[in-house]
Amino acid sequence: MTQRELESILEKNQNVIVDFYATWCGPCKMLSPIFEELEKEYKNIKFVKINVDESSEVSQNFNVRSIPTVFFFKAKKNVSNFLGFRPKNEIVKIIEKVLSK
Repeated sequence: MTQRELESILEKNQNVIVDFYATWCGPCKMLSPIFEELEKEYKNIKFVKINVDESSEVSQNFNVRSIPTVFFFKAKKNVSNFLGFRPKNEIVKIIEKVLSK
């Protein structure tokens, strides 16, 4: 994914969650099925996965230093983020907090 593609997604969607990951990352692999579940549950959120090895420019622009790193955007603004694996219930709490803002 390019920076321009991500900007287009942010422009078109009110709520966006971006997961910066790598295929070789163990915690990223654990987070992936949770994201798939959440994507089905939250139709009002656009879920985006960005492979840091394939999209290094985008990763650098967001200053991603470790993975997984997850950003929450509302109206094109980064309103929350976290590093590392989190269980589903913790991610749901963050999502609900972001959506209520």
